[in-house]
Amino acid sequence: MSKKNSGGLVYSTNPNLKIEEEEEQVQSLAPNQQDIKVFIEKNNRGGKIVSIVRNFIGNDNDLELLGKELKNKCGTGGSVKDGEIIIQGDFREKIVQILIQKGYKAKKAGG
Repeated sequence: MSKKNSGGLVYSTNPNLKIEEEEEQVQSLAPNQQDIKVFIEKNNRGGKIVSIVRNFIGNDNDLELLGKELKNKCGTGGSVKDGEIIIQGDFREKIVQILIQKGYKAKKAGG
């Protein structure tokens, strides 16, 4: 048996047992329905500044793709963790412009 979410089932002797996989694929909202905020943060990062994109509502794959595009257009590194896109450096203005061009409602936020 492969490692699937089996609802706590560890082992079964029933050869006819079928485990239903639950698809918890979150649908991404359309860009014009998203209200994305772009923050800047320096705390707990060794003195380095990062831009953080928050409030994206959607699946992890779409978030990864958006993060990759933002890193590419800003010409810097970054990562996608815990539902946030983290871009190295202060690129708030550029990120907001890119998101607006893609149809998102985006703005700079405090931080």
